[in-house]
Amino acid sequence: MDLFSLQGKVALITGGLGDIGRTLATGFAEAGADLALLDRSLARQAEVEAEVRAAGRRILSLEADVRVKAQVDGAFQEALDRLGRLDIAVNCAGLNVRGPAEDLAEADLETILDVNLKGVFLCGQAAARMMKARGGGKIINIASIGGAVALPSSAAYCGTKGGVVLLTRAWAAEWAPHNIQVNAIGPTYIRTQLNAAFVDRPEIRERILRFTPAGRLGRCEDLVGTAIYLASSASDLVTGQTIFVDGGYTAV
Repeated sequence: MDLFSLQGKVALITGGLGDIGRTLATGFAEAGADLALLDRSLARQAEVEAEVRAAGRRILSLEADVRVKAQVDGAFQEALDRLGRLDIAVNCAGLNVRGPAEDLAEADLETILDVNLKGVFLCGQAAARMMKARGGGKIINIASIGGAVALPSSAAYCGTKGGVVLLTRAWAAEWAPHNIQVNAIGPTYIRTQLNAAFVDRPEIRERILRFTPAGRLGRCEDLVGTAIYLASSASDLVTGQTIFVDGGYTAV
């Protein structure tokens, strides 16, 4: 089981105070990692930090907007300065604005592109520079089933997540000589505070379950095992892959 240990590692998670980010943070802490959590708002800082400290690990919360390079670079540097190293970076920050593609406002389109694609790119750049300097690391991008199949009323979101899937492969090929493994996780619909009103609509839930052989929505906890695997030495020869944690949604 030492293959899956994160003991002595430092992981940085963007969107780290959201439902998925905090769940991954707690899972990483229980596997032995110290945490730096980046988020646009530190409103949930105290409760998330308490969960990580309960596992006996160090935690640092940093306010940063992944769309702004100066903020990204500053936050990554502060994490490195205060925690001493960076072994794992998880690009978890993301959002969706649903609606007919022909009616999507330009401002909403720019926000989706900037957070889901530009933000991932900027954070990957910052992580890779630090990992190259210390001889390797793990980058995990949170993609989506929307990177492989069409989701209703989510054209721009699907476009960005498809971009994340291919960006993962491009980075993997480019950074493999530096011992940096880059992979992605493609979750199905995960019920969170942000999307609960949407996935709880009877017609939406019925459609999701109809396309999901496992017969249920995802939970944040469903992503932890895959994330630990991709963050640990168990996946040292795995790179450029997207693992869909979707109950079979993309298999049918």
